[in-house]
Amino acid sequence: MGGAPARAPAATSTLARCTHVRLEERVSTAVVRVAEPASRSGRWPVTVWALLAGTFITRAGGFTYPYLAYHLADRGVGASWASIVLALFGAGWLVGQVTFGSLADRMGRRTTLVTAMTAAAVVFPILAGAHALGALAAAAFVAGVVYDAPRPIVSAAIADTIPDEPTRAKVAGWRHFAVNLGAACTGAVGGMLAEPVGIPVLLCINAAVCAAFAVVALCMLPPTRSKGQVPQGSYRAALTDVRLLLLWLASVCALIPVAALYSVLPQMMADDHLPTSAYGWSQVAGAIAVLVLSPLMNPWLARRAAGPAPMVGLLAASAILLGAGMGSAGLTSSPVGYATAVVIAVPGEIAAFICAADVVNRIAPAHSRGLYAGIWGTTLAVAVLCAPLLAGWSLAAGGHPLVAVSLTGCGVLGAAACLPLAVLTHRLREPTRPGP
Repeated sequence: MGGAPARAPAATSTLARCTHVRLEERVSTAVVRVAEPASRSGRWPVTVWALLAGTFITRAGGFTYPYLAYHLADRGVGASWASIVLALFGAGWLVGQVTFGSLADRMGRRTTLVTAMTAAAVVFPILAGAHALGALAAAAFVAGVVYDAPRPIVSAAIADTIPDEPTRAKVAGWRHFAVNLGAACTGAVGGMLAEPVGIPVLLCINAAVCAAFAVVALCMLPPTRSKGQVPQGSYRAALTDVRLLLLWLASVCALIPVAALYSVLPQMMADDHLPTSAYGWSQVAGAIAVLVLSPLMNPWLARRAAGPAPMVGLLAASAILLGAGMGSAGLTSSPVGYATAVVIAVPGEIAAFICAADVVNRIAPAHSRGLYAGIWGTTLAVAVLCAPLLAGWSLAAGGHPLVAVSLTGCGVLGAAACLPLAVLTHRLREPTRPGP
């Protein structure tokens, strides 16, 4: 008689536990089904399309950086001071990557992106209307901070939205395609409008485009998470992650040849007494190669991203291809030879961006995706600063052959940095699905 009542609570407790486990299983299954629509159905969320569209329009209307030197010349700024102002823009670019990447983790993706694009919509017209050297320098620095601010924010938002690596790699490929197509539009449209309307109008158009992206982000991105909902990443933890530091070094070395396309190549072609149109045709050849090869390479790279480890080996191969491709420009003196060097480097450029994004996505903790993407995003700014310095030294010390050796060496050094990176990341696997 006394034992029967004692069994009832135990049976009730067991039944409750079983019911709770079944509920957790159902919730887990629902989470997996909701989290993986992109990989199973092939349809990307509307958020991803909005981010890709915003990436394209900000690049297509991104006249501030390409035409800043012309703007300074129109304001009567001398060559030496213009170099300083351009360097301040580059310094702001570097600071903006880390700052907005970290803010994306702390404030949320939508709030940070809207803030950055709103600030760009304000500062670009100020830069357009500035005349005094001090005002131009200050406005150029702030403009540099916000000019490429969407890069780490968009990277983190895409990683949040897309759960599987193959789809992330495919999105990264089309994002790189959108950047290149936008850059081609920048050159074409800017070239047609610069003289009729003036550089200040182009900067104001850039501001309007950023304001449009702010509206798109406000309407299309999910609401910002409340503070304290997730742990916040720290600079110290990120900067002591050896994997991130090796990836940063490998990426800088791989991207210096990419930056050389805009800084080293024109100098070498001028030394060979080639007309400006020859440089323009090399740019056209590169743009066509990107447009043709991206749709072919993106599915292949997405399949490679389905592997258990990051695409470090392909990143090393892309670094070598970039170095050798752009380095071969130092061994030619004809327009066809320069255009061929650019085309050879294009597959390496496409693979480098996709593979690096794959590594960042896999090594970054979920609460530090923006910070990791921001730190990696500084690689392009550093490469843009280093490429002209390398070109100046190489041309002065050994001419075109030394440029070829230097750029090829950059690619080899980037591949060498991938060796320890591969050792440190080979144990990484796909995240396991939530279980009961």
